[in-house]
Amino acid sequence: MDRDGTISEEVGYVNHPSRFRLFPYTAEAIKLLNEHGWLAIVVTNQAGVARGYFSEDVIVQIHEQLSRDLENASARLDAIYYCAHHPSVGEPPYRLDCDCRKPRTGLIDRAAVDFEIDLQRSWMVGDRYGDVELARNAGLHSAFVLSGYGRGEWEFQRSAWKLEPEVVAENLLDVVRIIIERDAARTTA
Repeated sequence: MDRDGTISEEVGYVNHPSRFRLFPYTAEAIKLLNEHGWLAIVVTNQAGVARGYFSEDVIVQIHEQLSRDLENASARLDAIYYCAHHPSVGEPPYRLDCDCRKPRTGLIDRAAVDFEIDLQRSWMVGDRYGDVELARNAGLHSAFVLSGYGRGEWEFQRSAWKLEPEVVAENLLDVVRIIIERDAARTTA
């Protein structure tokens, strides 16, 4: 899952933990994944570090808050992977044309190794076209949410897309319900 705009409010660069807010349905969606045996992993670009807007310490604080907020609602993430790089902005080591900046697959590749993930059964959920590209590049199913930047990208930029997501839904909870339903139908077929 993408972070900003998918599991949390899209506010531009989240440069302080006080600006980070989960959507009201996020904990329920992740709890459903937990209960149905799905891994709940976040993959997120955080180029604000490369741009000098905030440090990696801020990302750590935000991810700790995210984990606490979910834990308080009896939900949990299995992992969070982030890319703090940008190919053309900032100073080394953050100015880097890396393999982990979405839509490249480095973050997914690391998660696949760390958790022995079957990528062909896995999904990428996000609110940006780059998340759809990432899904294709990594061999994942793709789901696009209309939260965050999603609605604007869907309505005004979709005509230029080379790929279509397999699922389009209002938000993460709707997508999770669809994924669980599809998986149940697949396993009983």
